Formats: sequence, C-alpha cells, structure tokens
Amino acid sequence: MAGILKKTSRKNGSDKYSLLIIGGGSAAFAAALKASEMGGKVLMVNDGLPIGGTCVNVGCIPSKTLIRAGEANFHASHMHFEGIEAQSQVSDFKRVVQQQKELVADMRQHKYVDVISDDPNIHLIRGHGRMISDHVVEVDGKTYKGDNIMIATGAGPFVPDIPGLREIDYLTNESAYELDDKPDHLVILGGRYVSLENAQLFRRLGVKVTVLQRSERILPTEDPDITEDLSKYLQDEGITIVTGVKLERVYPVGDEVVLKITHNGEEQIIKGSHIMVATGRKGNTNALNLDHVGIHTNERGYIPVDDTLRTNKSNIFAVGDVTGEQQFVYTAAYEGNLAAENAMTKGRKEKDYRVLPWVIFTDPQLAGVGMNEREAKEAGIDYEIAKLSLGQVPRAMAARDTRGFIKLLRNKKDDKLIGARILAPEGSEL
Repeated sequence: MAGILKKTSRKNGSDKYSLLIIGGGSAAFAAALKASEMGGKVLMVNDGLPIGGTCVNVGCIPSKTLIRAGEANFHASHMHFEGIEAQSQVSDFKRVVQQQKELVADMRQHKYVDVISDDPNIHLIRGHGRMISDHVVEVDGKTYKGDNIMIATGAGPFVPDIPGLREIDYLTNESAYELDDKPDHLVILGGRYVSLENAQLFRRLGVKVTVLQRSERILPTEDPDITEDLSKYLQDEGITIVTGVKLERVYPVGDEVVLKITHNGEEQIIKGSHIMVATGRKGNTNALNLDHVGIHTNERGYIPVDDTLRTNKSNIFAVGDVTGEQQFVYTAAYEGNLAAENAMTKGRKEKDYRVLPWVIFTDPQLAGVGMNEREAKEAGIDYEIAKLSLGQVPRAMAARDTRGFIKLLRNKKDDKLIGARILAPEGSEL
C-alpha cells in the first residue's frame, strides 16, 4: 500500500485542508471526490482494513464471489429440468478462495486507488488518526488542520461476551474468506444477513453448517411468513437452524470446538470444527479520542448524527457504517457525497431513506423496500396486503423454480405503496 500514498511537503500543522477524512472506504472516497469536485483540498487518513473498507476487502466482493461459486457448484448437481444430468464437486477449496482474493486486490486498486491517484486535491496517508480538537487530527505524532472533519471508519464484527469465546480462534467475516482448508463443520452464531449468506455459501461449497440464533426466528425484524419460508429453503439444503438458543459456554476439545447451549429449557452440546461469529456489528471508534472533543458514541460504538450527517459538533460529520444506521456500500457512498457537500457549503441537505432498496443474497434472495407489516402496524397505518406466490408467475414456472413470493403493502387511506418484499431466486433483479 505504501506505493500508492501521496507524500506531502507540509510541515506539521502548517496547512489547512477543507476536509479531513478518517477512513478509507466507500463513504470516505465518495466524500473526497465530491469535496475535490467542489474545489476543496482533502486529506484522507486510513488505517485498519486496506483501502476500500469493508465492502471490497471483507464484505460485498469476497462474499458475493463465494456465493456465486457455491451457486455454480450447487445448481450443477441440482437440476430443475428433467432429462439433464450433471455432477459437480469442490476439487480445490483453496483455489476457490484464492480467486476471490485476486479479485479483491484488483478491485481495490482499480475502483479505489486509481480513481484518486491523479487528483491533486486529494492526499492519502496511511496511519492511525485521532481527534485532537474540533479542527485538528493527529496521525502518528503529526497534526493536520481542517475546516471540517469527517469520520468514516466503518464498523466491525460485534463479539458477544460468551464465556470461553475469546479464548478460541473463532472466525468472522473478516477472516472466514481467508481459509485455505474447507471446514468440516461450521457453526455460525447469529441468524441475520451475514450469518445466512455465509451459511448457504459454505454449505454449497460442501461444508456441514449449523446456525444458532438467539431469537425465535431468523431475521427477527422481518415478517414471519418470510422467515418461515426462507428457513425451510435453507434447511432443505441441509443447513441446521436452531433458534431460541442461549449460548452458555465455548471450549476446545482436541480439534473440535464445543458449544454448551440452552434450548427449550434443556442444556445441549454442539460440536464443530470452526465457529463463525455473526452476531451483529459495532462502530470502529474506540481509538479515535472522540470523548476528548465531546463527541459521544452509543453502547455499540456508533456515532449519532442528525439528518445532515453532522455530529453534535457542526463541522464534524460521521458517515457510513460508523453511524450504525444503513450499513450498505451504496448508502455509505450516498452519505459521503451528501456530507461533503454540506461541509463545503455549510449546507443543510438532509438524507432521505424512504425508498431505500436492500437485498439479502441468500437463494432465494430476499429483497425489500419501504415498510414491512410490523413497521406499518407500529406506524398506525391501515394497510392492505397483496401477495403472489411465485408458483403463479410464468417466468418462475418456466424456470422450474417457484420458491418464494411477492408481497406488497398499500396504505388504504391514500392508495400509496408503502412497502414491498420479494423472496425469489432473482429477487434482487425484481
């Protein structure tokens, strides 16, 4: 990475930037490009994950690459059409993983580093940034001044306080895609999108998988009809899903990891070769010295912001996953762009997520926009449901894959669509 950093001749604290950005992911890059476009000088400080942040390095790109690899392996030996026979196997797990590593390195270079390499207004340095004052950031002993400061340090895996867990070599999304050898039995803690995507991709690559979820349903914030159907489809592929679990203790026995759990009031033992922790996220804010400048975080380390993406300090912004709100790569870029414009103009443009689409890349995929039934009820909306099984959709019938349904929510009062959920093999496209 050292080869791509732009050296500056500025003396310690002798020059002022329009925008100082701590972080190097999608939100940071979008903000830097916007500020430069508006004539500002930008300093971007990156530490932790390499340039590109979560999406490129340990999130979207590696996971979706392996999801596609798993799909290719699974569908080759699970034909929907009669008269076609095929077989598939994972003959070289290490090579499958290596391909995504190569793609990650290529995209990190071409989609991030090269984009700013010729921009004279953007300077990138490697190092740990920490707040010294409302306008000063310290990086490895040197200080830099800025009219505005933006915190875009992202989020990382939240590891629950389970006795014994921190004493074993557990996996997270930041390490699971580095494995050279295929796990024999992967036990995944958690039942939301990170857990489910990984459960299916590893299962389709030939790994025995068990999912342990604390709540009574996977994806507990979604409607029961969605989670019940998705659970069935995952279980049909051989994934074991246990809900309503209390994790008591974790400990190693030989080459195995043993989990002591309570389920339905009874103690049980589950053994696996590997444990993956997918129990949520936390803000990467511990070492930023935020308290020193009066910026507070919540219990998960996230930074509260207003609708203009400002913190409680008017010239200090927080964007992307570090706010704990919409943790998607495209919302991070949107927020970086919006906050940079507000910073450069002292503007008050507000974020708007009323029609934000999202997707969980299981198979079938779960895509959504707007409210679900629970949210509509909590908002006191008198709504009507229109629900269509994929068994009634000609395209799905032609593909011989009718798993899932389409559900729309309409506000009876004004006849407006207030939400949609699509559980379908190509739900993201719809």
